[in-house]
Amino acid sequence: MSKKFLIGIHRVVLVLLCLIAMIPFIVLIKLAFFNNQSEFTLENFSEVMNKFDIFRAFGNSAVITVGAVVILLFCSSLAGYSISRNKIVVNKLIYYTFLFCMMIPAVINSVPLYKVMQAIGGINSRVAMMFLLAANSMPFATFLIAGYMSNIPIELEEAAAIDGASVIQRFSRIILPMLKPVFMSVVIIQGIGIWNNYAQVVFYLQDAKVQTIPLAMQLFFQRFGAQWHLMSSATIIAMVPALITFIFGQKYFMSGLNSGSVKG
Repeated sequence: MSKKFLIGIHRVVLVLLCLIAMIPFIVLIKLAFFNNQSEFTLENFSEVMNKFDIFRAFGNSAVITVGAVVILLFCSSLAGYSISRNKIVVNKLIYYTFLFCMMIPAVINSVPLYKVMQAIGGINSRVAMMFLLAANSMPFATFLIAGYMSNIPIELEEAAAIDGASVIQRFSRIILPMLKPVFMSVVIIQGIGIWNNYAQVVFYLQDAKVQTIPLAMQLFFQRFGAQWHLMSSATIIAMVPALITFIFGQKYFMSGLNSGSVKG
């Protein structure tokens, strides 16, 4: 077989796989935006808003996700900077500890974490939830950022140090502006994971006033599970922030992921 024929087969297979992957989304959109007569309508969304306080859950998720991502980027960038620039034994131990933590599912720690959260008054606290979700995401984020920083020439900082720049100035003025691609990778991977997190928040956010989208959606599905048009509309509302984040950050996503996944 010729090379052109194989390339053609390869492309046809990719198109078919893409179409298969799109089927659930096409069904979701049809159920949400069309009625039984196949007419376009927004009534499903208005009905969801009348029956389900989705905006309160939406706000809780937004506050917790933004807060957790800010904490995550701040702490992991400092940790990654120290690990990549100060190659001492302690930092290596911390780095490999982070790698080890990446292999442990967060749900395994639920019982001891619940005791800790209970002791510090963190149950039904959005602030406590921010720190908890940021801590769960730190091993991967630190691994990615440390690898990305290792590819940034240290000569840039050495030149700034000669001009009298302190460590904080070198980090904030030279390194930090260069971390945009890897930051976007962390925001897309971990931020969307925090937005969709259910395994942890189900234990710690028991009050309806602080429940996030995944928890509220579960209760909504239990109540209106047979009404597929409402479920589809609620699902689309819940996935909008994740979709927007990926659309605007995807051009930085692969460059940050590729550079950060290989430690120089």
